[in-house]
Amino acid sequence: MNNITGIKYKINIAENNFKHNTKCRVCGNEKLHKFLSLGPIPLANSFLRKNQLDKTEDFYPLDVYFCSNCSLVQLLDVVSPKVLFKEYPYITGASKPMRIHFNGLTEDVFENYKISKDGLVIDIGSNDGTLLKCFSKFGLRILGIEPASNIARLAETNKIPTVNKFFNENCAVNVYKEYGPADIITATNVFAHTDNLENILRGVNHLLSNSGVFVIEVPYILNLLNNIEFDTIYHEHLSYFGVRPLTHLFRKFGMNIVNVKKIPVHGGSIRIFVQKFVTQQPQNVTKLLSLERGAKLDSLDTYMKFAEHVVLIKNKLVKLLMTLKNDGNRITGYGATAKGNTLLNYCKIGTDILDYISDTTPYKQGLYTPGMHIPIFSEEKFHEDPPDYTLLLAWNYADAILQKEKEYRKNGGRFILPIPEPKVI
Repeated sequence: MNNITGIKYKINIAENNFKHNTKCRVCGNEKLHKFLSLGPIPLANSFLRKNQLDKTEDFYPLDVYFCSNCSLVQLLDVVSPKVLFKEYPYITGASKPMRIHFNGLTEDVFENYKISKDGLVIDIGSNDGTLLKCFSKFGLRILGIEPASNIARLAETNKIPTVNKFFNENCAVNVYKEYGPADIITATNVFAHTDNLENILRGVNHLLSNSGVFVIEVPYILNLLNNIEFDTIYHEHLSYFGVRPLTHLFRKFGMNIVNVKKIPVHGGSIRIFVQKFVTQQPQNVTKLLSLERGAKLDSLDTYMKFAEHVVLIKNKLVKLLMTLKNDGNRITGYGATAKGNTLLNYCKIGTDILDYISDTTPYKQGLYTPGMHIPIFSEEKFHEDPPDYTLLLAWNYADAILQKEKEYRKNGGRFILPIPEPKVI
């Protein structure tokens, strides 16, 4: 029985539901260095119902490693995908910024690549089909591949054809037989969730037409380091990519990066365009590789310094929250995000600090956060009974949220940004 910020709950290190890798998932190197430990903590999306609060929760190691060969930052403790994605609470369409973002992605593809009128677009990890809806407006055939059963059913309800399976080489072979080659394959915030990247790329290679384009989006390791975005580290995110390890990986399969763009989504990401039979390295790829060398992303010292900053942020944030609470202020959280659950569990912030968390996702409302057991309510509660301070757990949407909640701020409410430096705004 643990006692964390006044909360008593049972934990269990679920050894049967995860494996520990000993080699880098990109290059196979065994010289891996652990530089940060955020756990053990529960899975970031394992929200609880009220009748589950007294039951034992499964906790997992959350340790981060650096590969001295290809510079990939990664988790080696891999939770079973069947545990992670059996039932999934995140719905893309519930986020207005993501809907806008996916419209931009669609336009980016059409501006730079020639797609046949009856072309096929396949989205790996398609969620509720929000991205595919954007492509369907152009009259293209669409198909989602989504492992979470509840989300796949939602997509089908929204008239998005969806295969309820994990994407791998075998899945790709079966999809090819039924639908033919794909002109576009997308994997936004999915590639970094995959342990067996080679299996994924064998599937993509089989399914992608010779002139097709594979588009991935992944959080950019340089943003994570520069902004101390440690809360974006959780069990679903197995890899934290720079351009260098991705270049190494794609070349193993006769594929090359033909374009790369830095994008602001999720605290700073990169959008990678990959094609077959292309050998020339574009200038923007060369530029980012040079930027990564300059930032010493190939040095373990860089990551050890990052880990030191993480501890400093934790101590400052907890001190700030405790001071505000001891002064009699009411504090809530904004956004029951996965990253928020990493932050709450690592910093041991529970219901003695936050009264509740408000969130727009219907699936999360009425549930409790993993580990810290903070209740989740709709935004109505936040507006009806506004707190003095609000910890902005969804900080990656800070600009949109601050604009949306300008009335709350006008009436004296204050937001707390946790990173890169805890501050009240």
